[in-house]
Amino acid sequence: MSEKPTIESQFERGLFASRWLMAPMYLGLVVSLAMLTVIFLKELFYYTGKVMTMTADQGILAILTLIDLSLAANLLLIVLFSGYENFVSKLDIPETRDRPEWMGKVDFSGLKMKLIASIVAISGIHLLKVFMSLGKPDTYVVDEKTLYWMVVIHLTFVASGVLLAAMDWLSARTGKLK
Repeated sequence: MSEKPTIESQFERGLFASRWLMAPMYLGLVVSLAMLTVIFLKELFYYTGKVMTMTADQGILAILTLIDLSLAANLLLIVLFSGYENFVSKLDIPETRDRPEWMGKVDFSGLKMKLIASIVAISGIHLLKVFMSLGKPDTYVVDEKTLYWMVVIHLTFVASGVLLAAMDWLSARTGKLK
């Protein structure tokens, strides 16, 4: 005998179905990944054309720029796959050897840690690029105040990462004590 759905159960089903409102956002992240790929290729072609006239420092700065873009793309993929699987629906794709091991295994806590680690790495690379260009003509020039704030912001990202890791560690430890 089937029960007639109550207002509460209909409301809960509606709430649960609302997760699909996130799907267009993940599709937007796919478009963002395509945009980032175009930017990466544009930078690669730009630097490839200048490779014969670059100094070693300029070459390192070019490589750091490309690494920075690839880290941002990796971060985007992690958010795209993990976010979709955690908040919308499991990806129904067959197990293949090409499927990354972390797919389907990164929970919200793991996603936060990967996110903050990527942000710290991207911030660190950007800061390194600025440090390497200090005092050199025709490079990225920042004033002392901007450099100060870049370091403060980077250290804030690092401290946030350490605090998130500590909270996750304490949370996991507390869960084991119960």
